[in-house]
Amino acid sequence: YTINNGYVDAHKGSIRKRAIELREAGHSLGEIARKLNISKSTASLWLRATTLNSTAIKRINSLKKLARQKASLAIHNNHLVEMEKIRKKSSETVKKIKLDDVPLSKVFCSLLYWGEGGKVDNHITFINSDPKMIRVFLKLFRKSFIPDESKFRALVHIHEYHDETQVKNYWSKITKIPLQKFSKSYLKPHTGKSIRNGFMGTIKIKYFDSKIVYELKAIYNTLADSI
Repeated sequence: YTINNGYVDAHKGSIRKRAIELREAGHSLGEIARKLNISKSTASLWLRATTLNSTAIKRINSLKKLARQKASLAIHNNHLVEMEKIRKKSSETVKKIKLDDVPLSKVFCSLLYWGEGGKVDNHITFINSDPKMIRVFLKLFRKSFIPDESKFRALVHIHEYHDETQVKNYWSKITKIPLQKFSKSYLKPHTGKSIRNGFMGTIKIKYFDSKIVYELKAIYNTLADSI
């Protein structure tokens, strides 16, 4: 059939006029495109010269802010979903490991020592501020070597804003090292720029046995060479 160009032009003009009215009322380009069944690029072309009053600008800015919030929430939710997938996958990986295997415990212990331990020859030194890492290292160490508990020593590094008794009690509970095995605390200089709430200082653990030091080093070096 034949389309009347005059009718088409009039219809198009009517839509464009309605688009301008909606824009002046503070509607977004996306809203206008959906309402009038036109492309967003067409709406943008038609309306780029449209003058907006303060009320319209305020509404459009509110819509932009809401859109940003929705996008941020969507990204956050997607991130949570991905993190849960990774957590489940990691859980399945760990389930395949025989955590009661002593040689494997020695390997884990030696790797932690390689990364965070001291490199002296006559005693083990392990220092960190992360209670989970300290707890795991000692769990592996005790399981791997059945140490003499009397050989453990501990030293905490704190700032002047710390309560030394509270900090020592905290780390004694974490490490299962008696308070009498703790040396006089090392007071670190504090710049005064910031105070880390909940920070319980750093603990240095020592265990005097040169043979275990040698074995830990031998394991991680042998493993590294094998890899």
